[in-house]
Amino acid sequence: MSNLNLVQAQAAVAAAIKEAERRNLKMNIAVVDAGGNLKAFSRMDGAWLGSIDISIRKARTARLFDMNTGELGKLSQPGGSLYQIEHSNGGLITFPGGVPVRNAAGEVIGAIGVSGSTVENDHAVADAGKAAIDGK
Repeated sequence: MSNLNLVQAQAAVAAAIKEAERRNLKMNIAVVDAGGNLKAFSRMDGAWLGSIDISIRKARTARLFDMNTGELGKLSQPGGSLYQIEHSNGGLITFPGGVPVRNAAGEVIGAIGVSGSTVENDHAVADAGKAAIDGK
């Protein structure tokens, strides 16, 4: 199994912080490795304390299911094929802000989760972090 390294994880956090600052946001940013273990984390000054856990769970959820957390959320709505999946694995997050990170071969090597604003902003900041290492 391929895994992201610390330099990649820190690059993802730095890129996410840069995008959050550009948007004038205060975010919590978590990066997990291929095993879903926390590899890097940053809480921007003033970011919500409650979003620490959410950002980590978003990253972990994206890695456990190798999909954006928002996509998993669509499948977990009442009547959906994955209804109530958020209660599994010690608690998942099924709204946007978590995205898997892939290497150049397309293998998932980790994930990034962001929380602290609207889900649209969370997702955009996570995408910026992912772009710093995705496919490289």
